[in-house]
Amino acid sequence: MARLSMTSFVTLDGVMQAPGGPKEDTSGGFAHGGWFMPLADPGFGEFIVGVFARAGAFLLGRGTYEIFASHWPRITDPDDPVAGPLNRLPKYVASRTLARAGWSGTTLVRDAAADVPRLKRELGAGELQVHGSPGLAQTLLREGLVDELHLVVAPLTLGSGKRLFGEGTVPAAFALAASRTTATGLAILTYRPKGKPSYGDATLKD
Repeated sequence: MARLSMTSFVTLDGVMQAPGGPKEDTSGGFAHGGWFMPLADPGFGEFIVGVFARAGAFLLGRGTYEIFASHWPRITDPDDPVAGPLNRLPKYVASRTLARAGWSGTTLVRDAAADVPRLKRELGAGELQVHGSPGLAQTLLREGLVDELHLVVAPLTLGSGKRLFGEGTVPAAFALAASRTTATGLAILTYRPKGKPSYGDATLKD
């Protein structure tokens, strides 16, 4: 069974909207697009190349899919460590409203909660990777379908924007599997689900 990994770029206050450019996603009046790019140093590049090298297929929300589909097919070098896998491997876009997906190798997924377990079984080897996709990410976390979560945490706050752990987040515990920092201060943290949180009591006993 394929593992589902999720990679998210987030600020210290959890915002993950439009890391790549000012026009990437302005919904909700978001005016901070491109916040991640000044921090994308060689250490980050090494990490992301390693992530894409493990991919067997991609699962994207509609917004991220449309951003990717407008950019990555224009990079035609099959040896490019990011464009190569994205253009070559199967892609699934989770959307109830998208009529068709024009990027070669793309299949529509209408019900992520119901269909993703089947995809994980059918894909077998490699990772089913989710990148960005805030709405889809929350659905997959809520349904317990994420096997590994990579958080690339940027040392800044924005105060507004779509958040990875927004309203409706369910209580969950995670185990830290790996961590590193880069020269620009990015913290790259890899977590794996560990069931439900445990609770204690710091109250002094009589």
